[in-house]
Amino acid sequence: MIAGLDGLRFQHWQTELRPDGVLVLSFDKAGTPVNTFSQDVLIELDTLIERLALDPPKGVVLRSAKASGFIAGADIREFQAFDEKGTVGDAIRRGQQTFQRLAELPCPTVAAIHGFCMGGGTEISLACRYRVASNDPSTRIGLPEVKLGIFPGWGGSVRLPRLIGAPAAFDMMLTGRTLSASAARANGLVDKVTDVASLIDVAAAYALKGGAQRPFKQRFLGWATNTLPARRLLAPMLTKQVARKARKEHYPAPYALINSWANSGGGIQSHLSSERKAVVKLASTPTARNLIRVFFLQERLKGLGGKEHGIRNVHVVGAGVMGGDIAAWSATKGFNVTLQDREQRFIDGALTRAQSMFEKKVKDEAKRAAVSARLKGDLAGDGVADADLVIEAIIENAEAKRELYASLEPRMKFDALLTTNTSSIPLTELREHIARPVHFAGLHYFNPVALMPLVEIIHHDRVAPQTEQRLAAFCKAIDKLPVPVAGTPGFLVNRVLFPYMLEAATAFAEGIPGAAIDKAAVKFGMPMGPIELIDTVGLDVAAGVGAELAPFLGLPIPESLSRPPEAGKRGKKDSQGLYRWENGKAVKPALPKDYQMPSDLEDRLILPLLNEAVACLHDGVVDDAELLDAGVIFGTGFAPFRGGPIQYIRETGVEGLLARMSILQQRYGDRFKPRPGWNSPALRAEPQAPAAAA
Repeated sequence: MIAGLDGLRFQHWQTELRPDGVLVLSFDKAGTPVNTFSQDVLIELDTLIERLALDPPKGVVLRSAKASGFIAGADIREFQAFDEKGTVGDAIRRGQQTFQRLAELPCPTVAAIHGFCMGGGTEISLACRYRVASNDPSTRIGLPEVKLGIFPGWGGSVRLPRLIGAPAAFDMMLTGRTLSASAARANGLVDKVTDVASLIDVAAAYALKGGAQRPFKQRFLGWATNTLPARRLLAPMLTKQVARKARKEHYPAPYALINSWANSGGGIQSHLSSERKAVVKLASTPTARNLIRVFFLQERLKGLGGKEHGIRNVHVVGAGVMGGDIAAWSATKGFNVTLQDREQRFIDGALTRAQSMFEKKVKDEAKRAAVSARLKGDLAGDGVADADLVIEAIIENAEAKRELYASLEPRMKFDALLTTNTSSIPLTELREHIARPVHFAGLHYFNPVALMPLVEIIHHDRVAPQTEQRLAAFCKAIDKLPVPVAGTPGFLVNRVLFPYMLEAATAFAEGIPGAAIDKAAVKFGMPMGPIELIDTVGLDVAAGVGAELAPFLGLPIPESLSRPPEAGKRGKKDSQGLYRWENGKAVKPALPKDYQMPSDLEDRLILPLLNEAVACLHDGVVDDAELLDAGVIFGTGFAPFRGGPIQYIRETGVEGLLARMSILQQRYGDRFKPRPGWNSPALRAEPQAPAAAA
């Protein structure tokens, strides 16, 4: 053992001196299955590095002792507590200085990366001289802090641009996207990719002898794009790029990151100081606090699904856009899928669309053929007998669905699950005459299936808890977030979204331009405007949902949604609806230069959504406010930086919102009358978030 480490005992770190003189430093955070950086972990590491500096080995290899991965990042629960105490700056300074001492060790240092390497895990690897990564598919490297409303604050925003050049560095930091080991090798972030078994030996060899010099182009980019003139030239370009996707008042972190990089000068400590000040300021913003809350909500939904679902074979009935995409998505996630419809031409169309999904989602061409082979057309429905899960995705008609179930159920295995993708029909209407209602539930996906992360698991009065558990586990297996909801009309997402879309259609019918309506919604923070959304969902689908929900909610329907649309004018799928569509994009007539947006337009759109969210909570559509916010955010794209409808109500204030609704009620009628539930304590409380890390 290195003399300087004699007599020291560590709770989270293990040291082993190899015969070749390289010290292997293993991170094994006590009491957790995943490595995350907390302050006690950093204090231990700092003490250890101090001793190594006094008596350096021939080299140091930093690895994870966890089978689950390298390092997930910082302990976000702890970070949240520091924000409440106002001590974020101290926590960031400790991480920065510990990693800087690692960078200054007088011996070569190598990060041996296997599995996930996120946030602080990537930042500590950047503080090492070399990085070696396993070629295992689980190895992903990223800096996702921007998704939490901050940016890399332990030296990552300083070191990464210098290592791989500003363009590639900002592509990672501004998007939060992760890289495979091979992609990280290609851009210079990783020096060597090897198999898992050889990882530590290869890393030790790098520590002893180094590796081949990095290509001149990478070294030149790292220098040239970080000079002061280059920073001043690139910063406006990066800012313009960000502005196309995110408004500064909504998401300040990308702008602060660019500004910190562009304007800091001097030595490394000066750059770290600039980074620290910017991150501390961001950490106290409502955006960061809400995005961290959304992170916890996501973790909660992930935790609803265990591993045991007992599903291998999936049978989908209905080869329309939704059914076809559900089938294709399930095939990409390893399930054997049969797809049935009443005519072969519908199945053929779905299989053609599936190939496009496979090309986008299965990058390895060698694996694409196997994925494609898992999806089979099944006109006769022979796959029903072998299916562990049957998903019905036919037209939104209760009688047609019940007739289908009567033909399916006698052919199904006893323990197979029968589910419906209905978007609005109460399950009590659909479970009539079903022989095994304990195995029947709703599995409601959202369009487009490949992009929308949420699936509503719809329960009813006779479904078995085990059925819900199996479906939640299935959702987890296909990388979807499950939210359990009651089987009342519209369930959660469509019920909350419907009044918002209805008011948009009403305003459109009054003559307010669609572009103005969409602009108001996007300004609030919605991912797309409601008129564009109606076209995307389809006027036919919107009309069907309207027929189901409008009577239930007591809302009038404007003419555009009161009946099925004309043939060829269903919206995006026909290239003509409320807008004309070209190449998958809405062609919106430009607003006149002197056009004045109605001052109450944003309230007209958003307050009905909030009103119905309150009613859903009051009616017990979901178990609590946090599940409601999670469902609406991940099911509709509701402005994540606002934390969800209930969180937005808490922050804005119940009384102020009710006063604004009263004005609209007087102006436009009782559709703006407050729904039951506005006196709920949940609209004023802020429950503690569960522990998590990122």
